[in-house]
Amino acid sequence: MIDFDPGTAAPTRGTDQRNGGDLVVETLEALGAKTVFGIPGQHALGLFDAMGRGNLHFVSSRVENNSAFAADGYSRATGEVGVLFLSTGPGALTSLAGLQEAYATGVPMVVIASQIPLEGLGARRKGMLHQLDDQKASAANVTKSQRLIQHASGIPSAIQDAWTEAISSPQGPVWIEIPQNVLLDPIMVPPVEDALAEAADNPPRVELIREAVKWLSTAERPAIIAGGGTRRGRAEKSLLSIAEQLRAPVICTPGGNGAFPWKHELSLQSWIEDRYMTDVLEDADVLIVIGSSLGEVTSNYFTFEPRGRIIQIDAEPRVLESNRPGLGIRADAGQALAALDEALAAAGAADTVKRSWHGTSPEDVVRESLAKVKARLESQDLAKELKFMADIREAVPADMQTFWDMTISAYWGWSCWDAREGQFHSAQGAGGLGYGFPAAIGGAVGLETAGKPGRVLAVSGDGSSMYSISELATAKQHNIPVTWLIVDDGGYGILREYMVGAFGKATATELARPDFVKLAESFGVPARRVSPEEVGDALKESFEADGPNVVVVETLLKMFGPTHLDD
Repeated sequence: MIDFDPGTAAPTRGTDQRNGGDLVVETLEALGAKTVFGIPGQHALGLFDAMGRGNLHFVSSRVENNSAFAADGYSRATGEVGVLFLSTGPGALTSLAGLQEAYATGVPMVVIASQIPLEGLGARRKGMLHQLDDQKASAANVTKSQRLIQHASGIPSAIQDAWTEAISSPQGPVWIEIPQNVLLDPIMVPPVEDALAEAADNPPRVELIREAVKWLSTAERPAIIAGGGTRRGRAEKSLLSIAEQLRAPVICTPGGNGAFPWKHELSLQSWIEDRYMTDVLEDADVLIVIGSSLGEVTSNYFTFEPRGRIIQIDAEPRVLESNRPGLGIRADAGQALAALDEALAAAGAADTVKRSWHGTSPEDVVRESLAKVKARLESQDLAKELKFMADIREAVPADMQTFWDMTISAYWGWSCWDAREGQFHSAQGAGGLGYGFPAAIGGAVGLETAGKPGRVLAVSGDGSSMYSISELATAKQHNIPVTWLIVDDGGYGILREYMVGAFGKATATELARPDFVKLAESFGVPARRVSPEEVGDALKESFEADGPNVVVVETLLKMFGPTHLDD
């Protein structure tokens, strides 16, 4: 048995004998895990001792919340499960904001948190280091489920079950915690040879698909909102087929950005916050909503008042009809749209009714609506912002994945970014700061692990970048190919705009900030400061470099005028 000092919770004698930590590592490897994110901690040392005997690649972040964001980014970039190792107490609690983003956005993750020794669990307060009354209860709001393992023989099955739950729709992070002595003590359990985790089936009910086909077969003005669940369910091909059968205009939410071809003649792109788009969606006689709650942003800040019927498809039953009544279909988006696509084709829905928006073709409605949005933007003195976003888009390779923090550039990106063959990732699920750079680190690691080009782009503001500035050390240590664009406007720019708009002045939004170029260089990361007009060329050059680099642009960007405030 490994001895440990209850006063310091530190092992006092090591051994090469297998322990509970080996079961964790062996099970994860058997399930296909290759990379783990996290930070070592005293109660978790059994995990890290075991990793020395295994094949998992460990990426050590500098703050646990950023480790969670990195595991999230790894999963989004690869479609695989992100794995996170956490220490007890402060380490575990520090990760929760990152886990909230993963939970809100449906990102599959397995979280292994250490715990104090078994003798300290329960109602007693023994004063152990990092002791919480109920640690897993702290994770209850940001994970699908929480498990406490109290004996080593239960480790493989618990992790296998957690992995299954994480990948089953609605996907999300699952929390496991293992006490220190369960991780450290020698075991009699043989090495894990195999582990199997298959996503639980989540098909739509037949009668609901049949009813949806009835509605759509007689609809003259069908339209579609594609939310993040469309991408998570890998439903893009079925979505395209359904849209073309119905000649239905499609708009993507920020989470759904990229689910539908940007330049398709039926694509309303992602201008979900524009009143002209709200007008189109309100006029639809049948609206299909996929993987979205019709929440704050999607409903143009709850000004959306649809006059037609709604078919809402979502894997999460709590989302269905949470904001609007409709035909709720609880199902994985991929399975539901595949079934709907097949049923529409069998019913000949494409030929049953003429699709006409009051005498105008759906394709013309799309063209006219996009033209109105463009005209509105051009009337608002936004030439700098439009060029800035266009220059970034032109510089970024078509297949490059991008990760956006909660910053004005990202708010623009929600509406105007054409993901092309890459993927657009942002923190709009929970809306916390600091997501972009650590998630990009995880994404780049995942892509390289999968044998793909790893270079990705992260975009942050000066305020949000300070949440994750320490991860420059992580990027440098692991030579991770991330280009980090920091748009420095000297404060919390979007909050400044909101406060000036609401109160006539901003309070507590201005920030003292470092010289980001010198700071990056102090980590050994190449950095440069450029003007807004130079951002495109600077990014192109940075994408050709090796390892991490930083591009800083000092400029004040404005948001387009909010249309939910229009009279």
